[in-house]
Amino acid sequence: MKRIVLHTKDVMIITGKSERYSRELIKKMKEHYLKKSHQYVSIKECAEYLGLDFDEVEEVLF
Repeated sequence: MKRIVLHTKDVMIITGKSERYSRELIKKMKEHYLKKSHQYVSIKECAEYLGLDFDEVEEVLF
């Protein structure tokens, strides 16, 4: 079963960056998509934000 929600570890895998950088990036994505603090960022939104192909991101994560 595939997930929709993005986690810090996922951003670390996608970008190859540290945990701290990944948390900050998720924070920036939430601001960009006007999400509240209790709302999640989706993997699709992350791919769009980073300018990456969703299918490639999905392949790396799953």
